[in-house]
Amino acid sequence: MLKKAVQQGRRRSKNRRRALRGNVEDSCKLRTPLADFFSILLNISVLRCGVMTRWSFLLLMLIGLWNLSEAAHAQLMDDSHATTEQSCSFGMAKGEGSQSCHVPFPTGCLVADIPGTDKPWTTISKGGKTFCRFDDIATDWKTKITGSCGRCKSDHCSAQFIVRFDCSQKAH
Repeated sequence: MLKKAVQQGRRRSKNRRRALRGNVEDSCKLRTPLADFFSILLNISVLRCGVMTRWSFLLLMLIGLWNLSEAAHAQLMDDSHATTEQSCSFGMAKGEGSQSCHVPFPTGCLVADIPGTDKPWTTISKGGKTFCRFDDIATDWKTKITGSCGRCKSDHCSAQFIVRFDCSQKAH
């Protein structure tokens, strides 16, 4: 009796496996390039499916790494200088009119340029519904830097103006 129960259980599990097998997709028959991408992320082996040989996979990996190393050029020593940053910030309440602040200018320093460009290295960080910028009239980038924002249109607004300076020309 026990033997019959075990045999019936085996038959049932075989039938279940056959039924399930019909619903499972073969991982080698990918439907779209997007599915192929996600299958790689989910660790379904592309190599196992015969889509790509091991050597061509390694060759593609080496080409990708080589391209990354080409893109990551280091700055020349003559062109790289240590920078320091100064900032000013303020907050505003809803409906409050335009406001501005002056970024402190360290003595003997110059405004640093974004590496590879001739544009000042600056950042404006704001919160809330307002428009912020460096004031073209009140800023000469040699001795004074002013950041300003328009009217605050949300419950609260805040702004921070950050400027990087190159002080490497400073006499010690």
